[in-house]
Amino acid sequence: MHPEFEKYLKENTNLTPDDIHHISSKAVGKTLRRNELLLQSGNVCKQKVFIAKGLLRTYSIDANGNEHILQFAPEHSWTLDVESYDKEIPAETNMGAVEPTEVLLWHKDDFNNLLSEVPELNKLSQQIISRNIYYSRQRMLTTLSATPEEKYDDFIQRFPKLLTRLPLRMIASYLGISIKTLTRIRHNQLQR
Repeated sequence: MHPEFEKYLKENTNLTPDDIHHISSKAVGKTLRRNELLLQSGNVCKQKVFIAKGLLRTYSIDANGNEHILQFAPEHSWTLDVESYDKEIPAETNMGAVEPTEVLLWHKDDFNNLLSEVPELNKLSQQIISRNIYYSRQRMLTTLSATPEEKYDDFIQRFPKLLTRLPLRMIASYLGISIKTLTRIRHNQLQR
């Protein structure tokens, strides 16, 4: 069992030690090097992913080679390409490690069985889905209507611990602004 995953479950659920052991026993651990892909565009996402340590990003690359980051997943969070996973179709996104990362993986059939066998895990899963829907809606509204300064301020409020872990180009990509604009915003904030 991975101690970080056990800690996460103890803090976020009322699972029994036996349930925690059962859930953990179905997981496969994997260590990723910096920039190593966990999922490549065109492959089917077949696993739920828990980040025990490190940081993943989910992104696409457009026809001009520009990277568009959709999501960051730091330690103690879950991620997957939901459309690829649910529909069992090729993913349109890549998922890769920003830094050395340790993940736990559950194959779809195993995880679905766990959801049936462990009601508390099913409850946690529904809470995570609800939070992700809410967050996606908020992110879409911010992306469509906020100024670059407001987007950066929102990022700082949501992810204060990621600022020192991410290169500026990734933050700019996530915000949908140029690195030049991000540099100007950061410079102006330092001047205040």
